[in-house]
Amino acid sequence: MQISDAEWTVMNLVWEIQPVDSATVIEQLAEKNSWSAATIKTMLHRLVKKGALKHEIDGKRYHYRAAVRRSDCVRRASRSFLDRVFCGDAAPALLHFVKTSKLSADEVAQLRELLDEKDRGNDRNKH
Repeated sequence: MQISDAEWTVMNLVWEIQPVDSATVIEQLAEKNSWSAATIKTMLHRLVKKGALKHEIDGKRYHYRAAVRRSDCVRRASRSFLDRVFCGDAAPALLHFVKTSKLSADEVAQLRELLDEKDRGNDRNKH
C-alpha cells in the first residue's frame, strides 16, 4: 500500500488520537495545511479504500481508526525510499542521515548501542 505525503499527515493524526471523527480531522488539518474539508474527506475515503483506515458510521458522523500499524507503514515506506534513492543499500543511507542530521548526545549513544548490538550479532554468526 502506497501512502502519499498528504495521506501520511492524515494517518499520523489518526494514529495519535484514534478513534477520531471526520469533523475533528478536518478541524485539526484544514487550516494548518490549507486544505478544504472536501480534500480531507477525499483523503479519508482514499485511505479507507486502500485499507489503511477503517470507519464506522454513527448517525451522520464518520469515526475513523487505523487498520494498519504505524510501524508496518513506516517499514514499507522506508524500504521503498531506500530502494528508490539508495538502490536498496542501507549503509550509504545511514551514513548520509548521520552526517546531515543534528543528533543529541542521547541519540548518538543510542546509535552506538545499536551498532554495537549489530557487531555482536555479526560476531556470533561468524562462529
